[in-house]
Amino acid sequence: MLVQPLINKETMRKVFRNIHLWLSVPFGLIITLICFSGAMLVFEGEIMQLTHRSLYYVEKTDGKPLPMDKLASKVAGKLPEDVSITGITVFSDPEKSYQVNLSKPKRASVYIDQYTGEIKGKYQRSPFFSTMFFLHRWLLDSRPAGDGIFWGKMIVGVSTLMFVFVLISGIVIWWPCTWKALKNSLKITARKGMARFWYGLHVAGGMYALLLILVMALTGLTWSFGWYRTAFYTVFGVDTPSRMEHGHAAVNMNIEKSKKGNGRKEGKEYDRKGDALHGNTLSFVYWQQVYEELAKENPGCKQISVSDGSASVSSNFFGNTRGADRYTFDSRTGKITGVSRYAEMDNSSKIRGWIYSVHVGSWGGMLTRILWFLAALLGASLPLTGYYLWIKRICRKKHS
Repeated sequence: MLVQPLINKETMRKVFRNIHLWLSVPFGLIITLICFSGAMLVFEGEIMQLTHRSLYYVEKTDGKPLPMDKLASKVAGKLPEDVSITGITVFSDPEKSYQVNLSKPKRASVYIDQYTGEIKGKYQRSPFFSTMFFLHRWLLDSRPAGDGIFWGKMIVGVSTLMFVFVLISGIVIWWPCTWKALKNSLKITARKGMARFWYGLHVAGGMYALLLILVMALTGLTWSFGWYRTAFYTVFGVDTPSRMEHGHAAVNMNIEKSKKGNGRKEGKEYDRKGDALHGNTLSFVYWQQVYEELAKENPGCKQISVSDGSASVSSNFFGNTRGADRYTFDSRTGKITGVSRYAEMDNSSKIRGWIYSVHVGSWGGMLTRILWFLAALLGASLPLTGYYLWIKRICRKKHS
């Protein structure tokens, strides 16, 4: 005796078709904005360097770069009284300007010609990319004062979560029963009219980009909800780092220990901010020594950043592109006092960098970034083609 299934295939498809439709209709436009703005951010760095080449690049000369203490002194003399130098980043390309990081505003920096000491200009995110970033993260909303609800962040998170259900329901609806149906469903053609083209772009385009879009959505949700981030980390067998430790817990502990034990004097005897502001190079004098030692120890690295009492060496061109070996040193002598190598860090210290690298597609270099860019554009098109097919179906029903 055959047991009839409680729900047959057609009934199940109808249920998932309704889920697909009624989640897509209210959240579709928001999903389009999130995907499109994300695609625009993929090549921000390359576009900025191409359009502002004089800021990011210098004319290489036969001479050696000036020592870091002299470069820092030149920048410090131009800063307002309430701004100090927090570090200098040197890139592997000898024609790229040195980046001098500042205490404020957040992530502020200036670029300096390391061969002449000329301050080339201040880093400023272009209005277009700033708009795309805030649109992608918070729908152009601003952080509320106090403990108010951050509506922009909430709407982006909820819309992304609904997008995951839309994609999963789309798989169920699309799933072909035969090999011939599979081949036909993966074709995009304009020869049979625009309606067929938009249908193919929605169905086949969605299937081609499905895996990458799901990866983007599932990793992106870690920035939206604390409960999701905790669950996500748990799946990978790691504890959720605290806000202060997130990504570099062990490193931060080492740095703090080094700073406590490096022999600094407090108060008037040692004031790093005051030294920087008034052109005193005492706090920068060993930065060049530390840089040269790390460059010799790590040939072929991507970049080296030196700050007061700590330094980092990034060698990850693939994988976790935010991964780095981190060092501490005595600010009074330049002696390396500790090292936390990326390869030896536990998973809780690596996972945030991995999430970011996978989310933006940088983990595999230029190839994966191009694939992520195309997938995000396809993701942005899915709600629009879906709206077209839905409206066309409504019109067809009215005229039938």
